Amino acid sequence: MANSLAPDAPEFGAAPPRVAVVTGASAGIGRAIAVALGGLGWTVAVGARRVAQLDETAKLVVDAGGTPFVHPLDVTDPDSIDAFCASVRAHAGAIQVLVNNAGTALPGAIHDMSDDDHRRIVETNLLGPILLTRRVVSQLRADEAPGDVIFISSDATVHMRPSLATYLSTKAGVEAFAQTLALECEGVGIRSSIVRVGPTLTGFADDWDLAIFDELMPRWQRFGIQRHFNTMQPEDVARAVVTVVTAPAHMWVPIVEVQPNPPVDPAI
Repeated sequence: MANSLAPDAPEFGAAPPRVAVVTGASAGIGRAIAVALGGLGWTVAVGARRVAQLDETAKLVVDAGGTPFVHPLDVTDPDSIDAFCASVRAHAGAIQVLVNNAGTALPGAIHDMSDDDHRRIVETNLLGPILLTRRVVSQLRADEAPGDVIFISSDATVHMRPSLATYLSTKAGVEAFAQTLALECEGVGIRSSIVRVGPTLTGFADDWDLAIFDELMPRWQRFGIQRHFNTMQPEDVARAVVTVVTAPAHMWVPIVEVQPNPPVDPAI
């Protein structure tokens, strides 16, 4: 399975082994990214709060040809971030690639959601990546080493969706942070990139009340947001991440957006 998610062209996917971190790697897009990086023969440190599921991810990384390192991580807790980074450096080496994937969302009108709901989304999706990135970039700069920082974002930043105001605000903030980081790191060999994701089949909304979709879908279609119902797989997003992080050193991919192809319409 090695390199099964790397693009076929020889100039891609041929990067030397690196140490990568993937947050929120216990399932879904994060797991797929970890496995794809493992397919490059890399060491992949996976972090999340659900450690038992991280062990499952680690097995898949091994099967793909990589070397996993598992450690619990709560991106909303600075002490947890410090412990994670220190353990990765001690046992796997200096972090060279960071994929900020951990995220959460809760649907609801702004006025109906509690303060705790809003806070949890902001701390997980925006503050967490900021705090973890600060530590990784600080170490890269101290080591005078090149690196890649990837931020997994959402097409909700450009296609606003009612009932997801706080979620899409955090993703817009992440994109602004990523773009500013790129400016600050210009000339030091550290690339900051955004992978903006369209509808993808994951367990992201497993804890939502499914009845909410009966309300949301007609509203989203009324605003022209949900044009069709095709979706992608997590592995599709992982392919985009592999392309970004294996780009040659002289090249930088600031942002890539991946979307499901609409169904073929025989009437067209």
